[in-house]
Amino acid sequence: MKTLKRTWPFHVMLLPSMIFLLLFSYLPMGGIVMAFQNYKPWLGFTGSEWVGLDNFRYLFERQDSVQVIWNTLIIAVLKLIFNLLVPFVFAILLNEIRRVKLQRTIQTLVYLPHFLSWVILGGILIDLLATDGFANRIISSVFGIQPIFFLGDNDWFRFTVIVSDVWKEFGYNTIIFLAALAGINPALYEAAEMDGATRWRQTIHITIPAIIPIAAVVGTLALGNVLNAGFDQIFNLYNPLVYQKGDIIDTFVYRTAILNGEMGFGTAIGLFKSVISMVLILLAYRAAAKWANYRIF
Repeated sequence: MKTLKRTWPFHVMLLPSMIFLLLFSYLPMGGIVMAFQNYKPWLGFTGSEWVGLDNFRYLFERQDSVQVIWNTLIIAVLKLIFNLLVPFVFAILLNEIRRVKLQRTIQTLVYLPHFLSWVILGGILIDLLATDGFANRIISSVFGIQPIFFLGDNDWFRFTVIVSDVWKEFGYNTIIFLAALAGINPALYEAAEMDGATRWRQTIHITIPAIIPIAAVVGTLALGNVLNAGFDQIFNLYNPLVYQKGDIIDTFVYRTAILNGEMGFGTAIGLFKSVISMVLILLAYRAAAKWANYRIF
């Protein structure tokens, strides 16, 4: 009671956030019941027909829904790998630049795309990667090949999505590794230099081992989001021509539940994704605690 008297202002400050969390995160969970119903908005929760697990059976019977799950896994896993590998390598290269002003300038330039929304970048990429766009003009003039339909060909669409996502986010992700590099004891480099180690040897034996633990933490924690392949990006770039290999769970839910009115089926897909994501987050946390000694509580 004495503690509460002393800390009550902090509880009051926390109250608006708790109310916001309750209203927009916990109360909507009641809508999960739609996953077990043939939900009709005009009948409501109580009037809609109860179908049990039929929506989940239908999820795995539909060929397009199974393909969507595979698309999500492929795109998300490749994004995870390259969004870990590219910032890792770039941070090491950036750390080797001795001119501080040049280093900060480069870091700022690669960091800026993170702040642009996919609505803006989607419009830019659609114009840039069109068959008569700037990118295809360069390709045609330099290599003499036919224009590539980056956003209309299934195979090229995946490549475009992954590359554009890495380009947008690797500058932001580099900050984590630069912070880890800043924590390396300079005496280690001095001792290695006195022993005759080249910059390459110092990188191999000092720099890389020092940031591998943080890379392990980032990688394992990212596993929890492996089913989040990026709704904003896909939604602003895809079209019916690339549904076969570009459609992901989130965009599929949007079309089936919102556009087609199959709300029960869409909710079942979303619930399936949420359960798998929760399991992956728990496993990723356990892996981070075991292999990288990372703990939140």
